[in-house]
Amino acid sequence: MTQDHNDLDRTLHAAWSRLVGGMSPAAQMLAWSDWAIHFATQPGRSTGVALRRLPPPGQLSAHDPRLGADDWASWPFGMYREAFETTGRRLLDLLHGVPGVDRHHEQLVSFMARQWLEMVSPANTLATNPQVLQKTATTGGANLLRGGVHWLEDLGRGALGQPPVGAEAFRPGHEVAVTPGKVILRNGLIELIQYAPTTPTVYAEPVLVVSAWIMKYYVLDLSPHNSLIRYLVDRGHTVFAISWKNPDASDAQLGMTDYLQLGIRASLDAIETVLPERRVHALGYCLGGTLMAIAAAAMARDRDDRLASLTLLAAQTDFTEPGDISLFIDESQLAFLEDVMSQQGFLNAAQMAAAFQALRAGELLWTPMVRNYLLGERIPMTDLMAWNADGTRMPYRMHADYLRSLFLENSLAEGHYLVDEKPVSLNDIDTPVFLLGTRTDHVAPWRSVYKFNLLCDADVSFVLTSGGHNAGILSEPGHAHRSHRVLHRKRNSAYVSPDDFLEVSTEVEGSWWPGFQHWLTSHSGPRRRPPAMGGRLPLLCDAPGTYVMAR
Repeated sequence: MTQDHNDLDRTLHAAWSRLVGGMSPAAQMLAWSDWAIHFATQPGRSTGVALRRLPPPGQLSAHDPRLGADDWASWPFGMYREAFETTGRRLLDLLHGVPGVDRHHEQLVSFMARQWLEMVSPANTLATNPQVLQKTATTGGANLLRGGVHWLEDLGRGALGQPPVGAEAFRPGHEVAVTPGKVILRNGLIELIQYAPTTPTVYAEPVLVVSAWIMKYYVLDLSPHNSLIRYLVDRGHTVFAISWKNPDASDAQLGMTDYLQLGIRASLDAIETVLPERRVHALGYCLGGTLMAIAAAAMARDRDDRLASLTLLAAQTDFTEPGDISLFIDESQLAFLEDVMSQQGFLNAAQMAAAFQALRAGELLWTPMVRNYLLGERIPMTDLMAWNADGTRMPYRMHADYLRSLFLENSLAEGHYLVDEKPVSLNDIDTPVFLLGTRTDHVAPWRSVYKFNLLCDADVSFVLTSGGHNAGILSEPGHAHRSHRVLHRKRNSAYVSPDDFLEVSTEVEGSWWPGFQHWLTSHSGPRRRPPAMGGRLPLLCDAPGTYVMAR
């Protein structure tokens, strides 16, 4: 009977999820009630906030950057802008700084208020947007007709589960993910790709690339000109990359332990077959970097010395300040999400994308909608946008474990994350570390990534690069408007705070890739003949393999 009741609750929560965008109604009500009770008992503060003098429009925290164009200065649009920004600032001031309100609850109610403000911005409607009105007058309304066609086309593609318009021009194995290689290992979770050498000699130590399974691996092997994998191969590195399976309901019980065992450990064993007695440069990106750090700590604890170095790209290991994503992570929200995932066996790509889209709704939702449907202009598809639309599912058990143990409990940083039933410590890692954050990252904020320096006394080279979570990584030489800062910290040297890092580090114009490749070579042995493809392992198929094709 209890199981029947649990199933009923999960079914109810799954239905609620479709209505409320995946956010727990209980978490929202708790946040608003906490704020409302404390707000109601402090009328003096409320009156003071309401009467406070505001700075000029354009300097307000509710400012929509789209309202900064000259078109918005003329009447009546300037009036719309001032009313919107003044109302928004008053609202946010009322929500912030109420004594007694839980910090997480304040962040959550402020987030929900910002969502409402971004929705009601005068930039989003035909009647109040001067640029849309001008375009409509100039074209005789043709822009609105095109926008309607775009909307119907997008609606149909969404209903059929098809990728957005233009994504068909970026197919894995054709236009993207085209670096030559072979799949040399396939199990129930990964395909391991060995890339073909392009130089007569290669560095002794191979590179293992571990991308996040939240998206497909080929973000690091996108188009030939911006493929980090191709860049390393062309400079004499033997590169292996993990391509994760896109899981379905049958994979619901795959957990973090499975990703460690079937992913990283299986890959290291296969590389050892191809290149016996060679140490490996491990490179992990995003969630793949977090898992790689866990694996490196476990290997150090167990005196497994197969790693020559560790590279963590936009990867968090301490989750005390994980950025805006923490808005979706508390006990109430996780319990709700776990019920939703248990019904379908996974979190699908659309649900995951909606969460990240909500964090930057103005940029990722409302601006594209205005351009596509009101201005009637299609935003040109790029390789990165097509990759971003090629999402994956997250298994129920893995995602629940990840959010609860790492985000909510911060068990890795606090020393009670278990691997093989024994805790791991990042301070056991003694291999050189290349740590990279990106300046405008809303997924893994660079200050959060930087906290690795508090957890490990190894030799660490920290790089802060321009760009966001994805674009900052795709920073090939020659990419315009790219720069980075670098600071090397020797083993067991004094800690340098993030603010001090900004003061003492050096700004370098251009891509961080050449510096990283130089760092790899400085920790590599002499060059030699390339290894045979697959060694004694069978060559299963050409790169990019089969797992990457599954939707």
